[in-house]
Amino acid sequence: MPRVIITTNLPPSGEPDVLLDEHISTVHLSSDHAAAQLVERLSWAIRDAERAELDRLARPLLHSSRARRARRIPAQRAAAAA
Repeated sequence: MPRVIITTNLPPSGEPDVLLDEHISTVHLSSDHAAAQLVERLSWAIRDAERAELDRLARPLLHSSRARRARRIPAQRAAAAA
């Protein structure tokens, strides 16, 4: 039976996230309503995959930003106390 699989791009380490793994058949295209439901599930999975990839890319940026901020706060307090 045909299958639709939507994953994130392969991360630098590990396995990609699987957001949709569905067997499909012609019944999924047999009416406008059924086809619309399939397209809706596909769009949700694609949107979730995009978010997961953006989150994965943003994590190192957020971490480094927090680390810089954590180093800056004690320096600001020391300057204010002087």
